[in-house]
Amino acid sequence: MNEKVTFKDKLKEKVESFGLPRLIIAGFLLLLFILSPFVGADLPTQFTNTINRFSWNAIMVLAMVPMVHSGCGLNFGLPLGIISGLLGATLSIEFGFTGAFSFVGAILIATPIALLLGSAYGWLLNKIKGGEMMIATYVGFSSVSFMCMMWLLLPYHSPNMVWGLAGKGLRTTISLEGYYNQVLAKFLQINIGNLSIPTGTLLFFALLAFLMWAFLHTKTGTAMTAVGSNPVFAKAAGVNVDKSRLLSVMMSTWLAAIGILVYEQGFGFIQLYMAPFYMALPAVSAILIGGASVNKASITNVIIGTFLFQGIVTMTPTVMNSMIHMDMSEVIRIVVSNGMILYALTRKTEGGKK
Repeated sequence: MNEKVTFKDKLKEKVESFGLPRLIIAGFLLLLFILSPFVGADLPTQFTNTINRFSWNAIMVLAMVPMVHSGCGLNFGLPLGIISGLLGATLSIEFGFTGAFSFVGAILIATPIALLLGSAYGWLLNKIKGGEMMIATYVGFSSVSFMCMMWLLLPYHSPNMVWGLAGKGLRTTISLEGYYNQVLAKFLQINIGNLSIPTGTLLFFALLAFLMWAFLHTKTGTAMTAVGSNPVFAKAAGVNVDKSRLLSVMMSTWLAAIGILVYEQGFGFIQLYMAPFYMALPAVSAILIGGASVNKASITNVIIGTFLFQGIVTMTPTVMNSMIHMDMSEVIRIVVSNGMILYALTRKTEGGKK
């Protein structure tokens, strides 16, 4: 009898540790994978699509971690970092870089832009402690709107990017064919029938995730975590609170810039103008679904949340379309993704036991 009670207690503890909402979402995703062959959807293809979307989005979710640790909250200003990456991408093409070197060039160009914008963003957040997420939202939205004008006014001349007849202003969508299209995805790619694993993209994410984990275990990273947990205690211990917060915002902005470049290489296109407008919401939702809270996040939260969010968004429209024999994929995707975003934002204070 005691053994049975002990087993139940252990099971209950594990469920609470993982989080009941995540367990339900994971179960639903597993059900979709099981149903897919029975409704005529090819399982290896669907698993490939899920892994691809995970690899495209994981770094932008990882960008949430440093700001959460420093107490700056969830980075709704992610579009500021995305714009840095877009500037790096377009300038790399403008300068004539091609192939894999255009990806390296885009990172090198985007880095100083992201650090500069991140430092200004961090300075602003230090001035309005307590209202970071609200101000971050305005920063993200306003920066995207401002760049809508700049994409038309900046002196780009590459025929692969500017409007043909006008000869100025960038197109809404720019193809990466001949540049860094799938430069990471095709590196050490594993193909087994219809199953394709973008090994290079996953390894790149793993490298950045490891570096983030290692940083958080350094003296500076520990101080940053202390600032997020108890800024008064951290200040009393001699930690420069504003400096730690500023560093976290710069790191988050830089990771967002790298994240959009990785997203583009997998997707095959650069999308400008209003495309980055809502990109912060899926990233915020993914890390919350993964078990993070507004003041606590881990690499595990990033991995679990991104896989669950992207898996549901990928699998639900496919399985539903196959079941009802109607093409409603985009409608279903919008309903499901926005529903998960709404759910995640209502759970922002949860955070599973770690």
